[in-house]
Amino acid sequence: MDQILKPVPDVGVPPAEPGPSMARLAGVDLARALAVFGMFTVHIGPPLGAVDGVAGWLRYLADGRSSVLFATLAGFSLVLIAGRLEPKTGLAGRQAKARIAIRAVILLALGIVMAMFYGGVVILAFYAVYFLLALPLVQLRARTLAIVAAVLAVVAPQVAFLLRSVLTEPVTATINAYDPLTKLSEVGVLDLLLTGFYPTITWMPFVIAGMALGRLDLAARTVWPRLAALGAALMAVGYGTPYVAAMVFDGAAAALAEQSAALVTMGMDSGPKSFDSGSGMMPPDQLGSAWSLLTAGPHSGTTFDIIGSLGVAITVIVWATVALDRLPLLRRLAAPVIAVGTMSLTAYVGHFVLTSLVSVPKGTATQVSWQPLIWFVVGTTVFAWTWSRFFRRGPLEYVLNAATKPARFVR
Repeated sequence: MDQILKPVPDVGVPPAEPGPSMARLAGVDLARALAVFGMFTVHIGPPLGAVDGVAGWLRYLADGRSSVLFATLAGFSLVLIAGRLEPKTGLAGRQAKARIAIRAVILLALGIVMAMFYGGVVILAFYAVYFLLALPLVQLRARTLAIVAAVLAVVAPQVAFLLRSVLTEPVTATINAYDPLTKLSEVGVLDLLLTGFYPTITWMPFVIAGMALGRLDLAARTVWPRLAALGAALMAVGYGTPYVAAMVFDGAAAALAEQSAALVTMGMDSGPKSFDSGSGMMPPDQLGSAWSLLTAGPHSGTTFDIIGSLGVAITVIVWATVALDRLPLLRRLAAPVIAVGTMSLTAYVGHFVLTSLVSVPKGTATQVSWQPLIWFVVGTTVFAWTWSRFFRRGPLEYVLNAATKPARFVR
């Protein structure tokens, strides 16, 4: 583990092989594009249970795990701002934190506006809270970040469960009555922190783990097998333990299996309410008894869900990096998809706006066609590839970058 979390010893020396270094960032962009397409699949594609075979497996794989990959890569992006292998300090460090804070404010405003139209499934306002809470951590080393993420993954779900059990409906109603964000949209402060689709209390481990990954020298090929092994181990523990627990606890086995099946079938991340997904989205505070802490369903927010989903995210990032490094032809062929990853905010916001404008059938009980999703994936890829031929950043990425310029005045 120590070797996995050990950053490059001398950041003043450039990588000996520029190819892997380039593949490192391209691999992250490829993973980010896959996360975007996964969220497209959840919001636009057929609902869980409507398709089977390989298509059904891909639909299930995208559920929940695509947004987790997105959040993990958000953490990676934070250390790109705050200093990759070596955290920025002094004036540069303060300006980096100011840039992150400005981004958080903008994402909060954009997220609240989008939640007014598309419901609480929009993740951007949650991102804003993640970014602000991550500010004290941006100067930590990879090993320390990994430890913090691990501790939160174990402790936070249990704390969240206790808090939700205390917050009865009258209590939450009183809190929401005085919450200005709740009056504006479906996403209030309580949702952002505890009861929403991406509650901060159980999603910060993804962001912090992404920050730890960002502090590693992913260009070093010796790191790849260790991270690949770590990802596989996390998936095995996260998804294997609930099945073992169901067999061990005889009295709770039937209830646990039924609850796990319900989580898989319902698909927490199946789209905003305005999408008429018909998939029975169930917020984490309605998961039932303490036995739910032994499940690992998408968006269950349990320790096992966090561990397993993080294992998937690490695996995707590592193998995307390895594939682009080892297969130069793939790197050229995947260039249009990689372009989507460089403008993921534009792609994410754009798919919400376009689906509401063109009346795309989205995740209804009778929507079993993959055609709308395919058109969105192809259209987004073509747009991103064409745009990248003329501009360095996507449209919204350009606005976001320009808005952070005042950070240079911080002293």
